[in-house]
Amino acid sequence: MEEKAQDTSSHLSKEAAQELMRSLLHKEGTWVDWGRACQQLQKSGYDTQTIFEATGLQTIQQNLVIIAAQVYDSLVKAAVSEDTLAYYQGPKSDILYELRILTQEQRASAAELAKEKKLEFDATKEVAKAIQEFSRFAQTPAGFTNDPGDAVAYQYWKRAKQKKDLQDRARLIAQGLKFARSQGAREAIEKLLSDFTVAPTQSAPLIPIYRLEAEEELARIVPFAGALPLKLQDLEKISPLQVEEPFRVTHLANGGAVIPLPGWQIILKAEEPIAILCSSDRLPKPLPGKIEQVLVVVERAEQNWDINSYFLVEQQEQLTFQWFEEEPNIPILGQVLLVVRPKKILDENNILEPWQMDD
Repeated sequence: MEEKAQDTSSHLSKEAAQELMRSLLHKEGTWVDWGRACQQLQKSGYDTQTIFEATGLQTIQQNLVIIAAQVYDSLVKAAVSEDTLAYYQGPKSDILYELRILTQEQRASAAELAKEKKLEFDATKEVAKAIQEFSRFAQTPAGFTNDPGDAVAYQYWKRAKQKKDLQDRARLIAQGLKFARSQGAREAIEKLLSDFTVAPTQSAPLIPIYRLEAEEELARIVPFAGALPLKLQDLEKISPLQVEEPFRVTHLANGGAVIPLPGWQIILKAEEPIAILCSSDRLPKPLPGKIEQVLVVVERAEQNWDINSYFLVEQQEQLTFQWFEEEPNIPILGQVLLVVRPKKILDENNILEPWQMDD
């Protein structure tokens, strides 16, 4: 039974949308059907809150099943076995969600591996990351193959080599042997049982982080009308600005947007800086504390690899931030200059109102 991805580009009629929401409310079909239905509704202009109120599916659940269903559809296109498709139609959406970072070919082999090893979502996340990192090597490491099992085994082999503690080393060796598929990979890992040489570790650099602290750092963006002499028509061309907190991203009605940043030296020296909003837990090294929206400033003029920097790259047609221990074989789109946390403001209204003193 091959399932085809539904068309999510056409606009739904009100009746069709209501029928989808009714089906979601009663949890009809599999989670794959739920993901496709949620995507159809969102594509037709229904926001996640409206869908939640009608179906009980929270925003995070909607996004998970939508992306997992897209991964499932890519498995269908890759012609994986019917047993594998049936396996993932069970409560396995969280597992397929973790495979979203892989290519279609990698997803298929990773899905087969996760099924074979009966992996849960946390272990699958590590497997997906290992496969992705392994694919970036310009040359396959000696003894290992491009099989997903070997890719995971290589990460355990690498980590085992860096361990001095024999118990930790033995545990990682056992994990590596569990995933190794090729004879060469098994031999490379088994060699660590008699070779106790410890390889030096290379730690990822600290992410440069700033937090907005003073009110004067919260710059205000003003529309630019041009230079005198001006005419009334020039003023009429100016569109109103729409500002979004906490970083005051400013949108122009006629397209484009700007964002205010303090005049830090690292910003002033940048040749082609751009700003990207993301959640703090989506950084290569998640920030401690509560998850919050942060601003990542990227220097597009710097596209040369440096082990002490983080970079903006494209993965699966999406932009993401990565650190590379070795020079990658994928294009670097820019270097991360810094990450800005939003200013902590206890009472934002105090900024807008004049001082008042008791008589």
